[in-house]
Amino acid sequence: MTVARKPSVQPAEIEAIYRDRFPVFVLSITAVLNDGQEALDVVQEGFSRALRRRRTFRGEGTLEGWIWRIVLNVAADRGRARAKDPVPAVQRCGHDDPDAPDEAIRSQLRALPERQRLAVFLRYYADLSYDQIAEVLEVRSGTVAATLNAAHTTLRNDLEGVAM
Repeated sequence: MTVARKPSVQPAEIEAIYRDRFPVFVLSITAVLNDGQEALDVVQEGFSRALRRRRTFRGEGTLEGWIWRIVLNVAADRGRARAKDPVPAVQRCGHDDPDAPDEAIRSQLRALPERQRLAVFLRYYADLSYDQIAEVLEVRSGTVAATLNAAHTTLRNDLEGVAM
């Protein structure tokens, strides 16, 4: 009987994702933590962990999805350490002024359940597909659709009457 080997991830593969997707990772984690410098540190620490742990990658999804999970775990660890809710630095809402979203929107994003908040950030900041988000959050893509729909509904209902 032949034993299946785990795929071997080379450092160059992780480095290629780092080079190609670094700005997307930083933008997304900045939104999660509301701290650009902290986001840089988190993304760098996440990629560093990925390099150190590359032999644990089982190939049950994409390498980028695996790295996203690591980076999000580092962000969650930092967020818990700061004992502070993430406040998104919303910049991709179709406004010219990056400070245009007011506190009502930030407050409502903060109030979303964690899965909804992460799905929103991964969809609209990281520009990941539903399948990619499903992989990162370790849920089915139908769950991603339902999660985003719930987030949209909550935000729409809570923000009725708020000028955008």
